[in-house]
Amino acid sequence: MLLCMSVWHTMAQNVGTRQMPSSLDSIHHLQEVTVTSKHPPRTIATSQMLQGNDLQALSTTSVADALKYFAGVQIKDYGGLGGLKTINVRSLGAQHVGIYVDGIRITNAQNGTVDLGKFSLSSMESVSLYNANKLDNCQSASEYASGATVYLRTRRPTNDSLSVQLRNASFSTWMAKVNAQFDKKGWSGFVDGEWTDSRGDYPLRYHSEFEDTVGRRANSDIRYCRIEGALFKEGFSSHIYYYDSERGCPGGIVRRLSDKYVNVGREWDRDFFIQASYQKQFLEHHHVKLNAKYTNEYLRYCTDYPENQNTARVDNHYRQQDGYGAICYAFTPWQWLSFSASYDVRYSKLKADLKKFDDVFRLDQKQVLAVQANWNGLQMAASLLHQHYHDFTFAHTGAADPLDRWTPAVSTAYTLGGLTLRAWYKSIFRAPTLNDLYYTQVGNRNLKPEYTKQLNLGVEYHFDSNHWNASLQADIYQNRIENRIVCLPLKGTYTWSMMNYGYTFCRGLNATINGHYRTGQWNFSLINSITWQRDVDRTDPEDEDMYNKPICYSPTFSTGITAICGWRTLQFTTSYLYVGERMWSKADPEDILEPYHNVDMKLSYTHVINKTSLGLCLEVCDVLDTQYEHLPRYPMPGRNYKLTLSIGI
Repeated sequence: MLLCMSVWHTMAQNVGTRQMPSSLDSIHHLQEVTVTSKHPPRTIATSQMLQGNDLQALSTTSVADALKYFAGVQIKDYGGLGGLKTINVRSLGAQHVGIYVDGIRITNAQNGTVDLGKFSLSSMESVSLYNANKLDNCQSASEYASGATVYLRTRRPTNDSLSVQLRNASFSTWMAKVNAQFDKKGWSGFVDGEWTDSRGDYPLRYHSEFEDTVGRRANSDIRYCRIEGALFKEGFSSHIYYYDSERGCPGGIVRRLSDKYVNVGREWDRDFFIQASYQKQFLEHHHVKLNAKYTNEYLRYCTDYPENQNTARVDNHYRQQDGYGAICYAFTPWQWLSFSASYDVRYSKLKADLKKFDDVFRLDQKQVLAVQANWNGLQMAASLLHQHYHDFTFAHTGAADPLDRWTPAVSTAYTLGGLTLRAWYKSIFRAPTLNDLYYTQVGNRNLKPEYTKQLNLGVEYHFDSNHWNASLQADIYQNRIENRIVCLPLKGTYTWSMMNYGYTFCRGLNATINGHYRTGQWNFSLINSITWQRDVDRTDPEDEDMYNKPICYSPTFSTGITAICGWRTLQFTTSYLYVGERMWSKADPEDILEPYHNVDMKLSYTHVINKTSLGLCLEVCDVLDTQYEHLPRYPMPGRNYKLTLSIGI
């Protein structure tokens, strides 16, 4: 909506300054203007989105920095600057969240998680989160197969430009970034490259009831290079991505920061994917979309260092390849009704040099039948998803049994003016990952899928006026997860195994309030999210110590507030995040992570000279210097600074 207001303001200026023709045969070339609908259609699914100026006003490090302010989201950060960053939505778990770039899923058959720290905000037009899944007339079967979905939409260029960014930040961090965009003869695209190097040696003080440790974080360095590009024309879009990194994997804080805890491990990553999508409408009522993708990933994890006296020494290499294709068809006999069918196939191959590990191949097929209707403000949607997994391995114990399941989802909503009421139900499961099934001495080939049943009731209200707009949405929800896949020490203290254990029940409330106000050359934005949820273990009614007690890493209350103030090309952003206490050990319910408050601030200014823009940005993260923890004994860096210089042509 903020974009719409900006467009209307530009149109008003153009109209106000336009001169009348001096003669009847004069030719005047008017500036191209894009007109956007004032009232976008409401979505049946519960959704949150950051786009345009609001998205770029946040910290520009990674996608994880934007998602952490969404309602119902927990971001786990493993190890600070170079740590793995994963998303958990409504306590479903990272494996239940699908991450999509331009409508095609990022996959990892090995462990089922996606590191959000590998994706930059600089090339993104919007970041959106859908509980359950987005409901379009024509979408792939994979988009129906997650408990929640995150969509990363890359920016579609509208002109030629070149920009360069240089950044210096705390803890010996340097970054250089280049972005080139073009728009020629119907084709548009961009190339975005980034190089970052950081020692990550931040000072820390870890204090608890029994210890007080002061030192400097070691082995938290990271060096990475990211290059990606995209090409668009009408219904065609493509994306190519390459990421190469080396990082330290720091250990937990102990009472003495002795040398044997310095080099706990190191990790090397090389990720590559190329994807393309094409969609076409023909004969007025028919719509077809084709997706294709190839992924190649390499991971090396090494802890084989002389100083690691108390750490198992390993030097493992993993290589994963993935081929994906999808065809989607939609038939719209009337404007208010559509039918769709989609078929996806994915072939994954995992190789590793672990002892007694054989190559694993997985064939994953999905089909979906869906119907949607929108009649006089009443929206309804229903889908039936079929998933089939078949693994192949040459191991003596053989592969896991094929998995074949059908799962339904239904949604309904009613809109009257700016008010929308909605309700939806979705049953879905996640298949065990290849690590769950085949990891040496840990994997269990008899695992069952982890089932999730979600029920949601929500309300949404939008208000628009000439200078400001606001939106409010609130949802109450209930999640049930059966046959949770966990790792437990069944064969002795040092030998763990994957197994189905547990039933968890979650009920909660998500609410968001967004407001935008513009007057003259001033604009203001306020984005607020609130989450209250109770996620408990109901596995064994006979276990009085654990039954109906909170599960690990699930806060009862969290909230985030972002305020943006802009005048001309000067912009100030402040963000506040609060996360309540979380239990982190089932063995001792008294072991909790303390609640934390995090405040980030960002001040940016852009000066335009002819066709060249010069920008300067100062960010102060964790202003309160709380050094909070996402995981026990892994304190975050605390207060740190980023100074960025940018030049655009």
